[in-house]
Amino acid sequence: MQLRPNQRLKLDDTDDKLFYAYPRLVTHVDEGFIQQLTDLYRDRLKPNTRIFDMMSSWVSHLPEEMQFDHVEGHGLNSEELARNPHLNHYFVQNINENPQLPLPDEDFDAVLNCVSVQYVQYPEAVFSEIYRILKPGGVAIISFSNRMFFEKAIQAWREASEAQRVELVKAYFASVSGFTTAEVIVHKSTLPNLLQWLGAAGGDPFYAVIAYRS
Repeated sequence: MQLRPNQRLKLDDTDDKLFYAYPRLVTHVDEGFIQQLTDLYRDRLKPNTRIFDMMSSWVSHLPEEMQFDHVEGHGLNSEELARNPHLNHYFVQNINENPQLPLPDEDFDAVLNCVSVQYVQYPEAVFSEIYRILKPGGVAIISFSNRMFFEKAIQAWREASEAQRVELVKAYFASVSGFTTAEVIVHKSTLPNLLQWLGAAGGDPFYAVIAYRS
């Protein structure tokens, strides 16, 4: 899987650090999505393990009752990351400029990416890094809905249907030798379209693509 150069383009091609310079202390998805994500984490993550929360924010949606050995955060806004109570440590890095993570090989039991995969311009390199830092048997959970900062999402994502976006993330995993066949979880809203458009709770579709390091 190799994206074409035009598929990597964003409508706003200014430095991502400028766009994310101001902290956005919001969740970007509704409570229904968050509950489903937390339930998924509760099911797939194990206590007393090492977690890497990639492209994180001021909240990680991890189950409150679970204790982890270490949660490493990453993002573009240090103020948001500093407010995240789950993080033991964090660093700021633009992975569209430099996808190589300053993290050791096989150091994490899980890598999480919540509602941010649409902004990754070089997913082949980023997913190779996810594989590198995962321990054998470690899990990567990529979750997303249908919301985005449209001007910062790559063209391949903007122009795709929701089903095609799932296939895109599956292809990202498949581009790296050593991941298991990706598993997909989909929960679509049963609310009428008007209520979804108005932002009613439970209106956001939930997608998760999951793979393990063999």
